[in-house]
Amino acid sequence: MAQSAEFLVFGATGQQGGAVARALKAKRKKVRALVRDPESVKSKALAAEGISLAIGDLFDHASINQAMAGIVGVFSVQTSSPAGEVTDAQEVWQGKAIAESALRQGVRHLVYSSGGAAGKGTTGMGHFDSKSEIEAYVRGLPIMSTITRPASFMEMMLLPGMGLPQGEFTFFMRPEQSMQMIAVNDLGRINAEILVAPDHYAGKTIELASASVTGKDLERAFTAAAGRMITYRRFSDDLLAQNPFLNHLCELLDTGLLAGAADIPALDREFGHLTSLEEWLGGPGKSLFEAALVDDTAEAALR
Repeated sequence: MAQSAEFLVFGATGQQGGAVARALKAKRKKVRALVRDPESVKSKALAAEGISLAIGDLFDHASINQAMAGIVGVFSVQTSSPAGEVTDAQEVWQGKAIAESALRQGVRHLVYSSGGAAGKGTTGMGHFDSKSEIEAYVRGLPIMSTITRPASFMEMMLLPGMGLPQGEFTFFMRPEQSMQMIAVNDLGRINAEILVAPDHYAGKTIELASASVTGKDLERAFTAAAGRMITYRRFSDDLLAQNPFLNHLCELLDTGLLAGAADIPALDREFGHLTSLEEWLGGPGKSLFEAALVDDTAEAALR
Protein backbone atom coordinates (compact mmCIF):
# COMPACT_ATOMS: atom_id res chain seq x y z
CA MET A 1 0.00 0.00 0.00
CA ALA A 2 1.36 3.40 -0.99
CA GLN A 3 2.93 5.46 1.75
CA SER A 4 0.73 8.42 0.71
CA ALA A 5 -2.48 6.46 1.36
CA GLU A 6 -4.63 8.10 3.99
CA PHE A 7 -6.88 6.41 6.54
CA LEU A 8 -10.04 7.87 8.06
CA VAL A 9 -10.80 7.01 11.68
CA PHE A 10 -14.17 7.61 13.27
CA GLY A 11 -14.44 7.96 17.05
CA ALA A 12 -10.84 9.14 17.28
CA THR A 13 -11.54 11.23 20.39
CA GLY A 14 -12.76 8.05 22.12
CA GLN A 15 -10.97 4.94 23.31
CA GLN A 16 -11.24 2.69 20.26
CA GLY A 17 -10.80 5.25 17.52
CA GLY A 18 -8.03 7.02 19.40
CA ALA A 19 -6.09 3.79 19.82
CA VAL A 20 -6.47 2.93 16.12
CA ALA A 21 -5.47 6.42 14.97
CA ARG A 22 -2.34 6.38 17.11
CA ALA A 23 -1.42 2.85 16.03
CA LEU A 24 -1.67 3.91 12.40
CA LYS A 25 0.53 6.92 13.11
CA ALA A 26 3.04 4.59 14.75
CA LYS A 27 3.16 2.78 11.40
CA ARG A 28 3.95 6.14 9.76
CA LYS A 29 0.60 6.29 7.99
CA LYS A 30 -1.41 9.40 7.17
CA VAL A 31 -4.45 9.59 9.39
CA ARG A 32 -7.58 11.74 9.25
CA ALA A 33 -10.11 11.92 12.08
CA LEU A 34 -13.70 13.12 11.93
CA VAL A 35 -14.35 15.40 14.92
CA ARG A 36 -17.27 17.59 15.88
CA ASP A 37 -15.23 20.23 17.74
CA PRO A 38 -11.67 20.88 16.54
CA GLU A 39 -11.09 23.11 19.57
CA SER A 40 -11.75 20.38 22.15
CA VAL A 41 -8.83 19.14 24.24
CA LYS A 42 -8.93 15.69 22.65
CA SER A 43 -9.14 17.06 19.11
CA LYS A 44 -6.18 19.33 19.74
CA ALA A 45 -4.23 16.38 21.14
CA LEU A 46 -4.88 14.43 17.93
CA ALA A 47 -3.74 17.37 15.82
CA ALA A 48 -0.58 17.72 17.91
CA GLU A 49 0.25 14.10 17.08
CA GLY A 50 0.05 14.80 13.35
CA ILE A 51 -3.48 13.52 12.77
CA SER A 52 -5.45 15.75 10.40
CA LEU A 53 -8.93 16.81 11.48
CA ALA A 54 -12.06 16.73 9.35
CA ILE A 55 -14.89 18.67 10.99
CA GLY A 56 -18.24 16.96 10.79
CA ASP A 57 -21.06 15.09 12.45
CA LEU A 58 -22.13 11.47 12.21
CA PHE A 59 -25.72 12.61 11.64
CA ASP A 60 -24.70 14.63 8.57
CA HIS A 61 -24.23 12.68 5.31
CA ALA A 62 -22.51 15.61 3.61
CA SER A 63 -19.79 15.96 6.25
CA ILE A 64 -19.17 12.20 6.26
CA ASN A 65 -18.81 12.23 2.47
CA GLN A 66 -16.45 15.19 2.64
CA ALA A 67 -14.27 13.51 5.26
CA MET A 68 -14.18 10.35 3.13
CA ALA A 69 -12.70 12.05 0.05
CA GLY A 70 -9.34 10.58 -0.99
CA ILE A 71 -9.39 7.92 1.73
CA VAL A 72 -8.17 4.36 1.13
CA GLY A 73 -9.21 2.70 4.39
CA VAL A 74 -11.83 3.48 7.05
CA PHE A 75 -12.18 2.46 10.69
CA SER A 76 -15.84 2.69 11.66
CA VAL A 77 -17.02 2.66 15.27
CA GLN A 78 -20.10 4.24 16.81
CA THR A 79 -21.14 5.18 20.32
CA SER A 80 -23.54 2.65 21.86
CA SER A 81 -26.76 3.51 23.65
CA PRO A 82 -25.47 2.72 27.20
CA ALA A 83 -23.24 5.80 26.93
CA GLY A 84 -26.41 7.90 26.81
CA GLU A 85 -25.47 9.84 23.68
CA VAL A 86 -27.42 7.96 20.99
CA THR A 87 -30.30 5.53 20.69
CA ASP A 88 -29.84 2.06 19.23
CA ALA A 89 -31.62 3.20 16.06
CA GLN A 90 -29.26 6.17 15.75
CA GLU A 91 -26.25 3.91 16.16
CA VAL A 92 -27.52 1.75 13.30
CA TRP A 93 -28.15 4.84 11.17
CA GLN A 94 -24.61 6.07 11.72
CA GLY A 95 -23.02 2.69 11.02
CA LYS A 96 -24.95 2.34 7.77
CA ALA A 97 -24.25 5.95 6.76
CA ILE A 98 -20.50 5.46 7.11
CA ALA A 99 -20.57 2.24 5.10
CA GLU A 100 -22.70 3.82 2.36
CA SER A 101 -20.39 6.82 2.17
CA ALA A 102 -17.29 4.62 1.94
CA LEU A 103 -18.88 2.80 -0.99
CA ARG A 104 -19.91 6.01 -2.76
CA GLN A 105 -16.52 7.65 -2.28
CA GLY A 106 -14.61 4.67 -3.65
CA VAL A 107 -12.88 3.71 -0.38
CA ARG A 108 -11.03 0.43 -0.87
CA HIS A 109 -11.47 -1.14 2.57
CA LEU A 110 -13.83 -0.67 5.52
CA VAL A 111 -13.14 -2.06 8.99
CA TYR A 112 -16.22 -2.09 11.18
CA SER A 113 -15.67 -2.47 14.93
CA SER A 114 -18.64 -4.40 16.26
CA GLY A 115 -18.82 -6.24 19.60
CA GLY A 116 -18.17 -9.64 21.05
CA ALA A 117 -21.87 -10.43 21.50
CA ALA A 118 -22.81 -9.46 17.93
CA GLY A 119 -23.50 -11.80 15.06
CA LYS A 120 -24.48 -14.74 17.23
CA GLY A 121 -28.25 -14.40 17.28
CA THR A 122 -30.68 -12.01 18.94
CA THR A 123 -29.66 -11.05 22.48
CA GLY A 124 -32.64 -8.93 23.48
CA MET A 125 -30.27 -6.06 24.25
CA GLY A 126 -30.45 -3.27 21.72
CA HIS A 127 -26.84 -2.15 21.87
CA PHE A 128 -25.70 -5.68 20.91
CA ASP A 129 -28.39 -6.35 18.33
CA SER A 130 -27.73 -2.97 16.70
CA LYS A 131 -24.19 -4.11 15.91
CA SER A 132 -25.45 -7.35 14.40
CA GLU A 133 -27.68 -5.26 12.11
CA ILE A 134 -24.77 -3.05 11.04
CA GLU A 135 -22.59 -6.12 10.45
CA ALA A 136 -25.20 -7.64 8.13
CA TYR A 137 -25.58 -4.37 6.26
CA VAL A 138 -21.84 -3.96 5.75
CA ARG A 139 -21.54 -7.53 4.52
CA GLY A 140 -24.28 -6.88 1.95
CA LEU A 141 -22.47 -3.96 0.32
CA PRO A 142 -20.09 -4.39 -2.64
CA ILE A 143 -17.09 -3.07 -0.72
CA MET A 144 -14.04 -4.82 0.72
CA SER A 145 -14.69 -5.10 4.45
CA THR A 146 -13.50 -6.66 7.68
CA ILE A 147 -15.47 -6.94 10.90
CA THR A 148 -13.70 -6.98 14.25
CA ARG A 149 -15.50 -7.94 17.45
CA PRO A 150 -13.65 -6.75 20.55
CA ALA A 151 -14.26 -8.31 23.94
CA SER A 152 -14.94 -6.10 26.97
CA PHE A 153 -12.18 -3.54 27.50
CA MET A 154 -9.88 -3.97 30.47
CA GLU A 155 -10.29 -0.23 30.93
CA MET A 156 -14.01 -0.68 31.57
CA MET A 157 -13.27 -2.47 34.84
CA LEU A 158 -12.17 0.82 36.35
CA LEU A 159 -15.41 2.68 35.89
CA PRO A 160 -16.62 4.20 39.17
CA GLY A 161 -18.67 2.27 41.67
CA MET A 162 -16.84 -1.07 41.62
CA GLY A 163 -15.72 -0.85 45.27
CA LEU A 164 -11.93 -0.71 45.00
CA PRO A 165 -11.44 1.97 47.72
CA GLN A 166 -13.28 -0.35 50.11
CA GLY A 167 -10.94 -3.24 49.33
CA GLU A 168 -13.25 -5.16 47.05
CA PHE A 169 -14.09 -5.40 43.38
CA THR A 170 -17.45 -6.32 41.91
CA PHE A 171 -17.96 -7.35 38.30
CA PHE A 172 -19.91 -9.70 36.02
CA MET A 173 -18.20 -13.08 36.45
CA ARG A 174 -18.66 -15.63 39.19
CA PRO A 175 -15.33 -16.22 41.01
CA GLU A 176 -14.40 -19.26 38.89
CA GLN A 177 -16.10 -18.07 35.70
CA SER A 178 -13.94 -16.82 32.83
CA MET A 179 -14.50 -13.83 30.61
CA GLN A 180 -12.35 -12.54 27.76
CA MET A 181 -11.09 -8.96 27.82
CA ILE A 182 -8.94 -6.79 25.61
CA ALA A 183 -6.51 -3.97 26.34
CA VAL A 184 -7.45 -0.95 24.23
CA ASN A 185 -3.86 -0.61 22.99
CA ASP A 186 -4.05 -4.15 21.59
CA LEU A 187 -7.36 -3.31 19.93
CA GLY A 188 -5.78 -0.29 18.26
CA ARG A 189 -2.70 -2.17 17.12
CA ILE A 190 -4.64 -5.11 15.65
CA ASN A 191 -7.16 -2.96 13.79
CA ALA A 192 -4.32 -0.84 12.38
CA GLU A 193 -2.61 -3.99 11.11
CA ILE A 194 -5.85 -5.08 9.45
CA LEU A 195 -6.28 -1.67 7.82
CA VAL A 196 -2.83 -1.71 6.24
CA ALA A 197 -3.25 -5.26 4.89
CA PRO A 198 -6.73 -5.20 3.32
CA ASP A 199 -6.20 -8.03 0.85
CA HIS A 200 -5.24 -10.40 3.65
CA TYR A 201 -8.17 -9.59 5.94
CA ALA A 202 -10.97 -8.78 3.49
CA GLY A 203 -14.15 -10.72 4.14
CA LYS A 204 -13.04 -11.91 7.58
CA THR A 205 -14.76 -11.54 10.93
CA ILE A 206 -12.23 -11.52 13.75
CA GLU A 207 -13.03 -11.92 17.43
CA LEU A 208 -10.57 -9.86 19.51
CA ALA A 209 -9.32 -10.43 23.05
CA SER A 210 -6.04 -10.07 24.92
CA ALA A 211 -6.71 -12.40 27.86
CA SER A 212 -9.27 -14.67 29.48
CA VAL A 213 -9.66 -14.07 33.21
CA THR A 214 -11.81 -15.34 36.06
CA GLY A 215 -13.03 -13.43 39.09
CA LYS A 216 -10.32 -15.14 41.12
CA ASP A 217 -7.72 -14.01 38.56
CA LEU A 218 -8.93 -10.45 39.06
CA GLU A 219 -8.68 -10.85 42.82
CA ARG A 220 -5.08 -12.08 42.63
CA ALA A 221 -3.96 -9.47 40.10
CA PHE A 222 -5.70 -6.54 41.81
CA THR A 223 -4.34 -7.60 45.21
CA ALA A 224 -0.80 -7.73 43.85
CA ALA A 225 -1.16 -4.38 42.07
CA ALA A 226 -2.72 -2.67 45.10
CA GLY A 227 -0.29 -4.11 47.65
CA ARG A 228 -3.27 -4.98 49.84
CA MET A 229 -6.12 -7.46 49.72
CA ILE A 230 -8.80 -6.80 47.12
CA THR A 231 -11.67 -9.28 47.46
CA TYR A 232 -13.58 -10.20 44.31
CA ARG A 233 -17.35 -10.60 44.26
CA ARG A 234 -19.90 -10.89 41.53
CA PHE A 235 -22.58 -8.20 41.49
CA SER A 236 -24.96 -9.02 44.34
CA ASP A 237 -28.30 -10.72 43.75
CA ASP A 238 -30.03 -7.68 45.24
CA LEU A 239 -28.32 -5.33 42.79
CA LEU A 240 -29.13 -7.58 39.83
CA ALA A 241 -32.76 -7.80 40.94
CA GLN A 242 -32.94 -4.00 40.97
CA ASN A 243 -30.99 -3.45 37.73
CA PRO A 244 -32.43 -5.30 34.70
CA PHE A 245 -29.59 -4.05 32.46
CA LEU A 246 -26.81 -5.56 34.59
CA ASN A 247 -28.90 -8.65 35.23
CA HIS A 248 -29.34 -9.33 31.53
CA LEU A 249 -25.60 -8.87 30.94
CA CYS A 250 -24.86 -11.43 33.64
CA GLU A 251 -27.38 -13.81 32.10
CA LEU A 252 -25.69 -13.47 28.71
CA LEU A 253 -22.34 -14.17 30.35
CA ASP A 254 -23.76 -17.26 32.06
CA THR A 255 -25.01 -18.58 28.71
CA GLY A 256 -21.55 -18.03 27.20
CA LEU A 257 -22.53 -15.30 24.76
CA LEU A 258 -20.52 -12.63 26.58
CA ALA A 259 -17.73 -14.94 27.72
CA GLY A 260 -15.78 -14.30 24.52
CA ALA A 261 -15.09 -16.36 21.41
CA ALA A 262 -11.60 -15.17 20.44
CA ASP A 263 -8.81 -17.65 19.73
CA ILE A 264 -6.26 -15.79 21.83
CA PRO A 265 -3.22 -18.00 21.00
CA ALA A 266 -3.98 -17.58 17.28
CA LEU A 267 -4.28 -13.81 17.69
CA ASP A 268 -0.95 -13.78 19.50
CA ARG A 269 0.69 -15.64 16.62
CA GLU A 270 -0.95 -13.42 14.02
CA PHE A 271 -0.52 -9.99 15.58
CA GLY A 272 2.25 -10.38 18.13
CA HIS A 273 2.31 -10.34 21.91
CA LEU A 274 -1.01 -9.56 23.60
CA THR A 275 -1.27 -7.74 26.90
CA SER A 276 -1.99 -9.88 29.95
CA LEU A 277 -4.05 -8.54 32.84
CA GLU A 278 -0.91 -8.24 34.99
CA GLU A 279 0.99 -6.42 32.23
CA TRP A 280 -1.91 -4.04 31.73
CA LEU A 281 -2.09 -3.26 35.46
CA GLY A 282 1.64 -2.53 35.49
CA GLY A 283 1.56 -0.50 32.29
CA PRO A 284 -1.32 1.21 30.42
CA GLY A 285 -3.80 0.60 33.24
CA LYS A 286 -1.52 1.54 36.14
CA SER A 287 -2.59 5.16 36.55
CA LEU A 288 -6.26 4.29 36.04
CA PHE A 289 -6.07 1.55 38.67
CA GLU A 290 -4.27 3.76 41.17
CA ALA A 291 -6.89 6.50 40.69
CA ALA A 292 -9.74 4.02 41.14
CA LEU A 293 -8.19 2.73 44.37
CA VAL A 294 -8.57 6.09 46.06
CA ASP A 295 -11.58 7.64 44.34
CA ASP A 296 -14.60 5.50 43.51
CA THR A 297 -16.43 8.42 41.97
CA ALA A 298 -13.69 9.60 39.61
CA GLU A 299 -14.21 8.93 35.95
CA ALA A 300 -10.53 7.95 35.73
CA ALA A 301 -10.07 9.49 32.29
CA LEU A 302 -12.07 6.70 30.66
CA ARG A 303 -13.92 8.90 28.24
